[in-house]
Amino acid sequence: MSYPRFISRLCKHEQDAYETKVAAAEFYRLNRVPEQIERALNELFLHKPADLHGYLANYFTNLSTPPRINRLKGREVYDTRGQLSIEVEVFCIVRNMEKSMCSAAVSSHFGPEETSEDWKAKCQERADHVMTAVQWVNEPFNNMLQGQNPCDQSEVDQALSNFFMARYLEEKEIRDREKEMIPSPSESEVVLPSETPSKTKDKKSPDKGKKNSAEKPFPPAEPPEPVLPGSMAIGSVSLAVARTGAQLQGIPLYKYIAALKARETPAQFHIPIALVTLLSCGKASPGKLSLLEEVILIPKAGQRVKQIITMTLELQKEMMRIMNTSAKAGVVQSILHDSGAPGVSFERPEQPLDLITEACASLGLKLGTEIHLAVNCAARELIDYSKGRYEISTGVLKSPDELVDVYQSLNKKYPAVVAFINPFRTEDKEQWEKLNNLIGDTCALLLDISNESKAPPPPGVSGRILKHVHETTVSDLICIASERQGSVLMGTTCNEPCTYDSLSDIAVGLGLDYVKLGGLSGAERMTKYNRLVCIEEELDQQGILVSKEKHPPPLFAGKPQKESTAAGRALSEEA
Repeated sequence: MSYPRFISRLCKHEQDAYETKVAAAEFYRLNRVPEQIERALNELFLHKPADLHGYLANYFTNLSTPPRINRLKGREVYDTRGQLSIEVEVFCIVRNMEKSMCSAAVSSHFGPEETSEDWKAKCQERADHVMTAVQWVNEPFNNMLQGQNPCDQSEVDQALSNFFMARYLEEKEIRDREKEMIPSPSESEVVLPSETPSKTKDKKSPDKGKKNSAEKPFPPAEPPEPVLPGSMAIGSVSLAVARTGAQLQGIPLYKYIAALKARETPAQFHIPIALVTLLSCGKASPGKLSLLEEVILIPKAGQRVKQIITMTLELQKEMMRIMNTSAKAGVVQSILHDSGAPGVSFERPEQPLDLITEACASLGLKLGTEIHLAVNCAARELIDYSKGRYEISTGVLKSPDELVDVYQSLNKKYPAVVAFINPFRTEDKEQWEKLNNLIGDTCALLLDISNESKAPPPPGVSGRILKHVHETTVSDLICIASERQGSVLMGTTCNEPCTYDSLSDIAVGLGLDYVKLGGLSGAERMTKYNRLVCIEEELDQQGILVSKEKHPPPLFAGKPQKESTAAGRALSEEA
């Protein structure tokens, strides 16, 4: 019987049912469903698993369409200092259903200091930046990344970077137009201000005028590169997508980043040495001393993270005991600093270093062998532009050349100090080079690149502290670490997201030698230390943990590198 005659004998309902069956059979055939089911059943019978349906679920999950980004959600959150920030959540279509995958937030250096006179204005400015970032995520980024493969990190980051660059150029064009509209001062208005101080000096004290004329001119501050409103959205989306890709592939974030960097998952991993902040004697600390923003412990290579934490806590307890029982003037225990370390009152830079030396001797720790020290000077915060001097302690002002002598003296008296971080402003290029020539063989000069302008770094810099902030993408971090391996370490900021431990994964995945996580207090820091411990134990259990041979002091050996590579340009752009 022919098909038309067969169909004609059926009622309308039977015809519809029959045609549906035929369409279904053709649909299954085209999509090879019977073949896959037959293969799944054969595999099921061969393995005879305890959970039959679980086995089938896993089998067909592997055949499902790769997940795609469906939407992003940006929202305002508060960082560890109670300032507004942004968090990004990624939603993907997984097996025909929308699923929340991962969320992430990155730090920001844009924000007011508590002592700032225009605190309210800067708080409002930060709020505007965060509002713009949330708007970027919820509108243009949603459209731009919808349907994107979350495991294609480079493509996602390129799209984000292109978007940022377009906005950056728009903002720059607006600023340039505003500058052109400002009328230039007349010639007389330029001359008179420069003449008046000169005459005043000559009238008041001719000798003092001669002394000042003999001094080197104080380089003016380079204009800071403005932070583009909304830039926090770039880094947050990039990290959230990276965490999503790692979760979808069923591997930890550090292995995912390592595979992105090396094009394949490495056979072995090492744990970066954790640099721990012991004390803080900066501007925010009570007491006169401001020069030592952080005194940082550098443990000997080969120690486990738990051992480093235990040793640091014992050392801090011994220092507190000595301070509490000391009769020396100006040595008192005080507040907890933003870095997570005790903020202590001192008058001279030698005092905290003497305290650490005494505590190490009391505990039998060999300072200069078992542990070394680094000092974060945060020099930019100490500058008094009206006097052209650094105020290293209350009432004690030093010129850049005099500060070179201070650092040289500390290096000579305390050979365990093997690194100075931000010892000068970047504008004091001559002093950077001079200090490196004097102590560079035994002490590294490190630059925190997150707060600097896009100008090339000064000569004498032997290492950089890289922070994941603003528009820095995961691909940017990989690029910098790849081309400057051995001269970059990861560091935290004071404005850390409270619950995220991704920094530890990033440092391990990038294969860095060092990571600076701050002091041993506060959930935002201890979460990262705990994550580092977890990664170390996991790698040890898998038999792929190795102890990497470290350079002897200084922290980063070798001559300072010139900014001639793509990594150098990226470093400048991320500053």
